[in-house]
Amino acid sequence: MTPGEWSSRIKSLARGVGFDRAGVARAEAIGRRAYLRAWLDAGRAGSMAYLHRYFEQRTDPRALLPGARSVIVVALSYHQPNVETSGSEPRAPGDAPRGRIARYAWGLDYHRVMRKKLHHVADALRQEAGDRGIADVRTRVCVDTAPLIEREFAAAAGVGWIGKNTLVLHPDLGSYFFLGAIVTTLEIAPDPPAVDHCGACTRCLDACPTSAFPAAYQMDASRCTSYLTIEHRGEIPSGFDGVTGDWLFGCDVCQEVCPHNRDAAANREPDFAVRPPAPCVDLRDLLAWTEADYQRNLAGSAMKRATLDMLKRNARRIMATSTDAEAG
Repeated sequence: MTPGEWSSRIKSLARGVGFDRAGVARAEAIGRRAYLRAWLDAGRAGSMAYLHRYFEQRTDPRALLPGARSVIVVALSYHQPNVETSGSEPRAPGDAPRGRIARYAWGLDYHRVMRKKLHHVADALRQEAGDRGIADVRTRVCVDTAPLIEREFAAAAGVGWIGKNTLVLHPDLGSYFFLGAIVTTLEIAPDPPAVDHCGACTRCLDACPTSAFPAAYQMDASRCTSYLTIEHRGEIPSGFDGVTGDWLFGCDVCQEVCPHNRDAAANREPDFAVRPPAPCVDLRDLLAWTEADYQRNLAGSAMKRATLDMLKRNARRIMATSTDAEAG
């Protein structure tokens, strides 16, 4: 098979396991390596010390998999347009205080879902290559936790462009989708890079409650509500009192206002169906959770990225803010 034929075949395999989009980029260093280095040096990763490690692997797939020639990038939608969680209705019947959960954590942990599908594609790729006499084709599956900046390769592979809120966007999928990658030593024809369709729109930048975007296409992660509620392990700095709203785990504000998400279709993945306690949690119940309750209620959920102590910290902040607002 030619590199172009391999490209068609890999996209067929990706569609076969349920991925919504697939593209291929060359395995080479990303163009924004210097920007990432400066971003880290400026402290914009906050307390996420792990982002400072494995810089070479994060920015060059050939350091992640010696001999790599291609990066296959896939997208899987998690969009749930029919479930309303508007911040204008933060309370349940009976006036129970609620905390919102970012859409990506409403279903089964995406790491499990994506990894299973990606391994299926990678295994089939190696098998077919072997059957055609191409020996020693190697692959490396990457799903968020591997040291690879998937969004850069998604843009290079034509899967979507990096928007002003630094998320990957696609004209049909919007931005509510997960990215995964397969780095391989097989030569596959690359796709044209994605074209930016953000235009003059600045809705995501204007809507951010914590001013996490110092400029278009730049994020100060240390100011992002998702970082503060999920990644930051200590107490949330007092400067953010009252601005993170009713977000218990993550934040979707910059996606909710994006025009490209307005008509995005619902996801087709059964594992992403809404699972309790999503999409909102009764904060009084959560504050009474024991460790056993935490393990039971969040079994199979990406919400376990945050510890029970962190979730209770976030719940107390929401309730305190709500109380202050009512008193005012």
